[in-house]
Amino acid sequence: MQLIDPNHPAYQRLWVRVGIVAVCFGWAAVEIIGGDPFWAVISAAAGAYAFYMLFWTFKPQSAEPIVQPDAKGEDEAAETPAEKPSKEGQAE
Repeated sequence: MQLIDPNHPAYQRLWVRVGIVAVCFGWAAVEIIGGDPFWAVISAAAGAYAFYMLFWTFKPQSAEPIVQPDAKGEDEAAETPAEKPSKEGQAE
């Protein structure tokens, strides 16, 4: 079961991936300082899993070029009227 999808566009920026891992390990430190080792282990495990998924198995995808529609396609779309819903069964 995959909890984090490393191919999701939200994880493309490095600072997002670093922030997620840092928050998990930071929370583990807060729990250790607070004296609750159970939640510290849970938070550290979440941080380790996030590190594995977002750094170890992360394969950056190249940015795809933005496709610009040609002018002819835009003119044809503007000239065709929008389809109106049928009025079958409705009283006029």
